[in-house]
Formats: sequence, structure tokens, C-alpha cells
Amino acid sequence: QVQLVESGGGLVQPGGSLRLSCATSGTSAFSFYAMDWYRQAPGKQRELVAGISAGGSTNYADSVKGRFTISRDNAKRTAYLQMNNLKPEDTAIYYCHGVVSRAEYWGQGTQVTVSS
Repeated sequence: QVQLVESGGGLVQPGGSLRLSCATSGTSAFSFYAMDWYRQAPGKQRELVAGISAGGSTNYADSVKGRFTISRDNAKRTAYLQMNNLKPEDTAIYYCHGVVSRAEYWGQGTQVTVSS
């Protein structure tokens, strides 16, 4: 059973930083996974924030370009989202998502709140 577990969320002031982690278990094929971070704010649809392919190519939503960085450590089977210069509009539940072949997996989410 593949599991994705997010951590690192919390309350931060505007301009602050957080680093989210997505640890996977139940698979030895993490290096073949495409990994993404999504977020969902109250009353809004879930949206793609950033993605990283198995080969390391990355993509970002326009709203986070230059502020967020997605990365992965295949040896640790973990994906990361470094979030800098956080804004109140970044407040949401952040979800980790992994895709390999025809299978996809979601984490349970971690809350990020940006407020003074």
C-alpha cells in the first residue's frame, strides 16, 4: 500500500517561509514517480501549485513562480516544497500527489496559514 504523508505546514507571518515534505512509503519505485503539490483554499477548487517529473523537470503555477521551489530526494523517497515570501493568499491545505504509470496517490494534506 503506497502512502504519502505531508508535514511542515503551520502558521507563518506574511513574508515568511515554510518547507513542506511529502514522505512516501510502500514503494521502492519512488524515482519513477512524478510528484506534484496541490492546494485548496476554503471555497475554492483544488489547484496545481508545482510539479516535478521523474527526470527532475519542474513546473509552477504563475502565482508562485519565483517564490516556491519543488524538489525531490529519491534516496529518501521524499518530495519537498520550499515556500518563501509567503502571502495571505497562499493560505490553503496543501496536498502531495504522486503519479506512476496508471496509478496516482494523494496525501492527507497539511494546513498552511499565512497571517499576521
